[in-house]
Amino acid sequence: MTISIAKGAEPVVHQTIQSIIESVEKPAIFITPDYAIEAVNQAYRDTYKKEVILGKSKCYEVSHNANQPCDQQGESCPLSSCKKTGKNSSALHIHKTGAGEIYCNILMKPVKDNNGITIGFLEILEKVDFASSVSSDRRLIGKSKPFQALLKMITRSANSNISVLLQGETGTGKELAAQSIHQAGKRATKPFIEVECTGLSESLFESELFGHEKGAFTGASTSKKGLVCMAKGGTLFLDEIGDVPLNLQVKLLRLLETGQYRRVGSVDKQIADFRLICASHKNLEQMVESGEFRQDLYYRIAAFPISLPTLRDRKPDIALLAEHLLSKSEFAEKKFTCEALALLSHYHYPGNVRELNNIVQRSALLSDDELISVEHLPNQIKGLKTLENDTINLTINEKNHITELLNQYGNQPKIIADHLEISVRTLYRKLQKHQLNIKEFTVPPK
Repeated sequence: MTISIAKGAEPVVHQTIQSIIESVEKPAIFITPDYAIEAVNQAYRDTYKKEVILGKSKCYEVSHNANQPCDQQGESCPLSSCKKTGKNSSALHIHKTGAGEIYCNILMKPVKDNNGITIGFLEILEKVDFASSVSSDRRLIGKSKPFQALLKMITRSANSNISVLLQGETGTGKELAAQSIHQAGKRATKPFIEVECTGLSESLFESELFGHEKGAFTGASTSKKGLVCMAKGGTLFLDEIGDVPLNLQVKLLRLLETGQYRRVGSVDKQIADFRLICASHKNLEQMVESGEFRQDLYYRIAAFPISLPTLRDRKPDIALLAEHLLSKSEFAEKKFTCEALALLSHYHYPGNVRELNNIVQRSALLSDDELISVEHLPNQIKGLKTLENDTINLTINEKNHITELLNQYGNQPKIIADHLEISVRTLYRKLQKHQLNIKEFTVPPK
């Protein structure tokens, strides 16, 4: 974005920027390279419900209640990226607003004068309504980095008509992810139609998908609309598409290639209008190689593949999800002890969220009072207690060993890293993990 600036025309520039900010429907601000907010629109004020002092308030103070920029708190900072590249940048953050913590997509655009010099940055925020960092109904829930990476992929694909393939183990939430893509997209007001592909016979597949005319086959006493017709203008979600037999894959491919179909018993062509989302827990690429899935169909449905993380990859989210599932159950008055939540977070969950839900329900049922403790957890999780203690002991021993080396060699990271047989970079990660400051250790006299 470029703004023409005449010499000595700073007030005009401010008026121009303010008018640009006000024309943006979403929350927006103009910030300087040192993070100071110079212009703000009403949508931004309404969202954060905080006092913004132009020229003094910093963006991270308003959005994060923080006293330092995002990249100094372990987050990606779009402003920092913009300053380095001179190009637009985006990031997904959790912002603290008047309505509590919400996920936001942030788009940052450098604003340049007519000499090509960057004078500031336009920041536009878009709320991510399909996800939450706290317990919430019918939303994707989590805070972990793999979870946030998933949200980025969903938001990237949502406003396009590109075909999306959701891949992940059973119980990772593929249906909820598909609904999220639909809700965040241009077709959100139109139908979301799900087709369970497992177990569909050829006759049932065509009748369910394309519909049929009266008298088309025995028992067809009336005409029936198919799911493709019902999805008109909206989203068609084909769940477990890897279970569709080869002979039916041909008919599905024809629908996707031509955008047309015929009802069973009819010669008239119908026009299809839907956004396609497919899901499978199977590895479709391997199925293509083994001849179990058509390659041409695979490339039709997998234009934008999204992998859903397993629960074992989202360990920081497990306690949050367990408490959420408990609050939505018939045992909502009960609570997990801290020790029980810690053990739940160490389990590997081959059945993912679905298995976690079963464990939550079972444990709550076994508890006679309002607290669910370790004794109420399944045996395979209770057995992790010894493992957890061993892990704690290893952590303590590692910290003690590093501390001994720091006392011996002081502020000499290369020597200490060599003794540990690790890189200096890994050493600094371990120092941060154990909350050790290498600068506090002096170099011993020779």
